[in-house]
Amino acid sequence: MPFEGEAGTLSLALNDRTQRYAPGRVARSFAILLLLAAVAGLARSRVALAQSEGAAATDASLIASERQVVTAPVVIDGRLLFRVRGVTAFPAADRAATIAQRIRAVAEDRAIPPSALHLVANDHWTEIVGGENSIMGVFDADAAAEAPGLSRQALAHIYLKTISSALQQYRAEREPAQLAHNAVSIAGWTLLLVLVELAMFGGLRSMTVRIGQRYDSAIEHIETGTFRLIRAESIWVAMRFALRLFALIAALAIFYVYLHIVLDYLPWTRALGANLRGLTLAPLLLLARESLAAIPRLLVLCVIIATARYIVRLARFFFSAIESGTIKFSGFETEWSKPTYNIVRVLIIAFAAMVCYPYIPGSGSQAFKGITIFIGVLFSLGSSSLLANIIAGYTMAYRRAFHVGDRITVGDLMGDVIQIGLMVTHMRSIKNEELVVPNSVILNSNVINYSSLARERGLILHTTVGIGYETPWRQVEAMLLMAAERTPGLLREPAPFVLQLSLNDFAVTYQLNVYCAQPSEMYRLYTELHRSVLDVFNEYGVQIMTPAYIADPAEPKVVPREQWFANPAEAATPLKISRNA
Repeated sequence: MPFEGEAGTLSLALNDRTQRYAPGRVARSFAILLLLAAVAGLARSRVALAQSEGAAATDASLIASERQVVTAPVVIDGRLLFRVRGVTAFPAADRAATIAQRIRAVAEDRAIPPSALHLVANDHWTEIVGGENSIMGVFDADAAAEAPGLSRQALAHIYLKTISSALQQYRAEREPAQLAHNAVSIAGWTLLLVLVELAMFGGLRSMTVRIGQRYDSAIEHIETGTFRLIRAESIWVAMRFALRLFALIAALAIFYVYLHIVLDYLPWTRALGANLRGLTLAPLLLLARESLAAIPRLLVLCVIIATARYIVRLARFFFSAIESGTIKFSGFETEWSKPTYNIVRVLIIAFAAMVCYPYIPGSGSQAFKGITIFIGVLFSLGSSSLLANIIAGYTMAYRRAFHVGDRITVGDLMGDVIQIGLMVTHMRSIKNEELVVPNSVILNSNVINYSSLARERGLILHTTVGIGYETPWRQVEAMLLMAAERTPGLLREPAPFVLQLSLNDFAVTYQLNVYCAQPSEMYRLYTELHRSVLDVFNEYGVQIMTPAYIADPAEPKVVPREQWFANPAEAATPLKISRNA
């Protein structure tokens, strides 16, 4: 090295002058020379450091530029030969596919021996030729991409040897003898697979029997200890399911290994065997990776759901206290507690769903958005009547139009309310028929409630009769009030009263009004009242001219008292009408 040569020259000069100068002068001269040498070495070290840093930066830039080069593999029968780069007009993937196709074409032409491959050098590239067929061209850029300092000719020789070896292997694997040998090996592996699978499933059955014989008493003890909350049959089902799942996973793993081995025997399926991991394990690994990445979001979802559930429980406890009367608010009816709780619960769940949406795995994907939009469209198209009935149900709850047990009339339907649902209301008709009425129909119809005011002053029942002008009105009203007094089940207070509705052409229309406390028995009371009216008017010989009058008869149309119980009325029991009518 230059530094070592300079040091040797200095040492010779010192030895030569040591003999001519005094010791003190020699020492001073030696110190000066050492100082000069140190300064020179420091300067050279800095220059060398700067050069090395420049070279390192140059190498780093070269490496970075090399990393940006896109290459594609040339694969024959699932084996990687080498990788090639491409250009914009001819991408690396297209170039690699073209080279692989040419290699297979030359390999299938047995008239071209592997020794016929040779190189043809040109000014800008080196061509690899098989017989008269051009296989590929090697450029300077290919050599630069492989390794710095590698020449194009050297890389072409490497590619030539690799392609020649691939040709020999391609032809050897397709020889009939080799294919027969591979078929025998595949049959042996298949037989081994069948034996292993049969042995495994046979062992599973025997293991299940042994577990049942050994741990039967322990499982029965578990059932007894849990007061039969956990049944022994359920435990056995869970154990069998776990064993079968383990056996299925083991069988799939063995079958995977079998496929990996067998597919490698044939050149046509070797590529599939090489990609078997990517086709089977890669999706599972991707799923596991995505699941692990989604754990923080899932934890946030769990916290939100737990918080929402806790708030819903608090709301249920609060409104249950209102319903039981423990908590009271002025102007808030206790019967409003349940529908209000349902509304609050829906609002809490809807708010929690909105907060949870960004944390749902895959919520930002286009597929998830498309599914949600599709569900929203279906819901909007098919839920118009559903939402109308639900809204009507809540509106009815706050309107307090009727309660369970009330007798009401909705349009042409009359019955007793037996259940008020969110969408429909169930009624029992006077004929003991169940009427299911949508709440939207009730909301849009006139509702007559016979029971709401009857609890305070009673329900007024009324009936009309037409009596001729020859009968004094005072007598008619007295007879009607007498009929009301004779009818059982009517209220005495408030007292019955009579109204004269109209003075018609041939008769006066009287209306008898009575009070009852049980609207559910209105039809029975009507029947009893009509019986009493007929008896009283027959008793006093007054003719009822309802519904129409034609002419005065020779005798009044009344039933004499001695004929009231004419046959078969004497032997028959009076007609009884159900108290539910």
